[in-house]
This record gives sequence, C-alpha cells and structure tokens, in this order.
Amino acid sequence: MLGGGGGVIRCKAAVAWGGGETLVIEEVELSLPQAMEIRIKVVSTSLCRSDLNAWLSHQIFPRIFGHEASGIVESVGEGVTEFEEGDHVLTLFTGECKKCRHCVSGKSNICQVLGLERQGVMHSDKQTRFSINGKPIYHYCAVSSFSEYTVVNSGCAVKITPTAPLEKICLLSCGVAAGLGAAWKVANISKGSTVVVFGLGTVGLSVAQGAKLRGASRIIGVDTNSEKSEKAKAFGVTDFLNPNDHDQPIQQVINQLTDGGADYAFECVGDTGIVTTALQSCCSGWGLTVTLGVPKEKPEIGAHYGLLLSGRTLTGSLFGGWKPKSDLPSLVDMYLNKEIKIDEYITHNLKFDDINKAFEMMRQGKCLRCVIHMPN
Repeated sequence: MLGGGGGVIRCKAAVAWGGGETLVIEEVELSLPQAMEIRIKVVSTSLCRSDLNAWLSHQIFPRIFGHEASGIVESVGEGVTEFEEGDHVLTLFTGECKKCRHCVSGKSNICQVLGLERQGVMHSDKQTRFSINGKPIYHYCAVSSFSEYTVVNSGCAVKITPTAPLEKICLLSCGVAAGLGAAWKVANISKGSTVVVFGLGTVGLSVAQGAKLRGASRIIGVDTNSEKSEKAKAFGVTDFLNPNDHDQPIQQVINQLTDGGADYAFECVGDTGIVTTALQSCCSGWGLTVTLGVPKEKPEIGAHYGLLLSGRTLTGSLFGGWKPKSDLPSLVDMYLNKEIKIDEYITHNLKFDDINKAFEMMRQGKCLRCVIHMPN
C-alpha cells in the first residue's frame, strides 16, 4: 500500500475490465471512508459462484469483485462508534441497519437501507470509493474484497473475535452461512426427515451439513458432476444421484426413493427450471422447497398451480435468513467450538496474484472454495 494525500491510499486490486475478461492486478486509489463507513485491510477472501456469474455477465464494468472476506479495520469514518482500528471483521454483502421496518420486525433479514446493492456504488451517496486516474472503478455487492483494501458501510461488516482464523472464517461471509441458515432458519428441518439437495457446491453441501446436524434421516444429493459423490458424504449426503445416469426424470427417481417425495428440497444451482423439479420432488401435503441459487438467465419460475394447491410450499432464502450483524458471531463461536465444519470446504489456497486460477477452477467445476490470501 502507498499513502496518499487527504486520506487516499493506493493499493493493488484485481480489476475486471469486461465480462469474462482476465482480471488485471492494477494499482487503484481508494478514498478515505466517508460518514458511517470503515476502511478494511483485506486478509483473506474466497471466490463465490455469484462473483463468477457476475464476471461472465455484461453488467457494470470496470469492477472489483469479491464479497466473501475477512479483514482488519484500518480506519473509520465520521459517526462510526462500533468499530475501531484493529478490529477483526467479516464483510457482509447484505447489511443490517437495525432501524428499518425489516430489521426491527424480527421476521426478515432484508434490510431496506443496506440490502443488496446492484449498481456498483456505495449505499450512502451512490458514488464509488475506487478509482484509477480519476476514472471510477465500480464495487460489487457493496464489498469488493478482491483488493488489498476496501471501504464498506459500517452496517456491511460485523466484528468478530480476534481468536478466529481469518483465513478460514471468511467463508461465513456468504456460502457456508447461507446453506446452514437455509436448513435451520428458513426450512427448520426436523429430526428424522428426508431432504434432497440440488447442487453440491459449497452452499448445497452446507445445506447438507445443516440437515445432518438437525438429524435428517436421509439426505439425497443431486448433481451432474459424479466426482462430487465421495466428497458429499463427508457433509452428510447419504444418497448421490446424477440425473444423467437415469432414464426417468430425476424427480420421479426421488419420488420412488422417498415413497412420494422428500420432506424438504433445496435448489442450490441457480436454475429456475430446477426450482420446478425441486417442487416436484417434494411430497404433497407439507413438502417445502427452498430456493437459494441466483439464476444467470431466465429468472421467471414456471410451475403448475396444482403443485402448490396440493400443499407444497415454495420459499426463497437470502443469506439463510440470518440477520448478518446479529447472527454471524454465534456461527463463528460454533466453528471455534468445532460444532460446524468450515475448513473442509476449502479446496485450494492461492496467492492474490493467482486469482485468475480461482476463476478458472470454479468455471470448470474443479473446486469448492478457493481462498485467496492477500499480501501482508
């Protein structure tokens, strides 16, 4: 990092200049944190599939991706009282203001003030904090952790115990927490139930881990990559199904295996067609389908009304229903007490200069989580 006048610093960041283009490690300027913002030295950050999907899109560029991260507070803006220099934090792609109707309702984690930011700017003034030669470089999910330093709203970070290993715990910023919460808070899986999980990436395997910890009797994992079969068993999957290995539609196979359908189905792929398949894989009367994936195309869901009329339920899940600032510290404690797995999702550890390798491995389906370690 190089210093700059007026609180501006210059640091290295992986900049995406266009959809699907190789990321370039550039020197960027990062402004002083504004009111109610903090500047974070990123320690570790991992690649999530939503980063990959957005990178492959034709959305806002140039951009700095990354949202699943851990770091240390470098400086704080005016009005910030809950953080101070040196605090260890996790970044949050969806924040919690604790004051809006949703935050105080006890029914929702969709903050009306600090919810998903899709325009690549900060919540407060709709401006960027990154630039190169005066040209704005856009943010991603209000975090942009593929940078040595970043600025976030103080509501988009949570303070954690300094005893937690930052190079591991960064996975709770998104994927692992999202899957566990979908199983526990959204579906509230009951002991002895039957569960089917479509998509065995980090989120799907976190759903499986959550189902196992809740005492599900059968956890069926569905994925078109048969290489995931053995790995899935470590997270609780009891039966593995590859749709390509069956002549029948996979929902029919599942219905036969479960005497009429699973109690719970989870769509963790980001394919709205699979949402319908998941609904068809649930039992009538009480079957619950939870969709977690973010679709790359065809966002509309189509399903015969009879699936719902017969008692099946479809619901969505953002970040597993967790109120991020309120709930994440308890998940960190569970990890430290060895009550939940995180390390096992990390298949690769990479240097910042090798970030493009992470994108390529995820693109080819050869990893779960690649953790990218920033320079000291």
